Amino acid sequence: MTFSLVARCPRTGHLGVAALTATAGVGKLLSHVRSGVGAVATQATHNPYLAYDGLPMLAEGRTPREVVDTLLARDPGREVRQAGMVDAAGQAYAVTGGRTLPWSGHRTGPGFAAQGNRLTGPQTLDAIVRAYLDEPGHDLVERLLRAIEAGEHTGGDRDGAGSATITVVGDEPYPLWDLRVDDHPDPAAELRRLYGVFQEQMLPIVRGLPTRDDPLGESARQVLAGGTAGV
Repeated sequence: MTFSLVARCPRTGHLGVAALTATAGVGKLLSHVRSGVGAVATQATHNPYLAYDGLPMLAEGRTPREVVDTLLARDPGREVRQAGMVDAAGQAYAVTGGRTLPWSGHRTGPGFAAQGNRLTGPQTLDAIVRAYLDEPGHDLVERLLRAIEAGEHTGGDRDGAGSATITVVGDEPYPLWDLRVDDHPDPAAELRRLYGVFQEQMLPIVRGLPTRDDPLGESARQVLAGGTAGV
């Protein structure tokens, strides 16, 4: 049904989630990111409370393993859940319930967790991890996008692909990148196209927004100085 990757960039501290699935709107329930706290993917038979309750627990200083195990212990649907979680320190943890659809599994490493269910086989997750780790100097959004493309190239979801998403949060609570393909015959390719559009048109606007350290924001500063900015 889905493969996903949650990750923290050790160079920038940015946090992100990327995913692709056969159905529409994968980003609606799967992706959850909070600046300075962590990132969560919840899939298979979704339980968004693994993120809604889990991120506040991460903010309290609990580890991803502690958070996920605590929440699943009281979840009667734990056997059909799958989740990946990474915190702001790069600690990662993933779980795959015993009754998720085959092939299902996960991979974890420093700063990332990859998970998938109803895949063609383990080669999909192996490809995702290789692509993510291949160019550590690239920005997190590019690494996540390459991971999605690599997973899709293996055949990924055994029922094909219908939607894809990438969310990356930096130092501010609003996303630096929020790319969503909710319904498309080739969502990985469409995600790559939108990445280029967003980079050219939207990213400068995001970078001009107010920040905690600069409540005016560069875009407003330019307008007040007689220039133009915004949408």
